[in-house]
Amino acid sequence: MPLEYHEPYEELSPQAREIHRAVQSLVEELEAFDWYMARVDVTKDAGLKSVLAHNMNEEVEHAAMVLEWLRRLIPQFDLQLRNYLFTAAPIGEVEEQAGKAGHGGLNVGSLH
Repeated sequence: MPLEYHEPYEELSPQAREIHRAVQSLVEELEAFDWYMARVDVTKDAGLKSVLAHNMNEEVEHAAMVLEWLRRLIPQFDLQLRNYLFTAAPIGEVEEQAGKAGHGGLNVGSLH
C-alpha cells in the first residue's frame, strides 16, 4: 500500500517524508494492537488467546520503538513525552502544569 501524503510528495523535504513514514507506521502498529486486543478479548481457545496476546504485545513494542524514534528527532515530542509519561499525576493536572510553564509551539528539526 503506497503512503498517502497530505501535500505533494515532491514538495516535501526528505525529513518530512521520513517523519510521515514513521507516523504512518505508528498508526499501523496501534491499529494492529487494537485488532489483536479485540481478538484476545473474544477468543475462547486458550492456546489461540495466548498466541494472539503475544502478537498484541509485539505491536506495543513496535509502536514504542517508532515513538522513540520520533521523540529523538522532534524536540516537541521529547518535551511532551517527558511531561506526560511515567507520572502518576492526573493527566489534566500535568497539562495544567505544562501550560503554566509555557510549553508549546512546534519545532521539528529543520521544519520550524
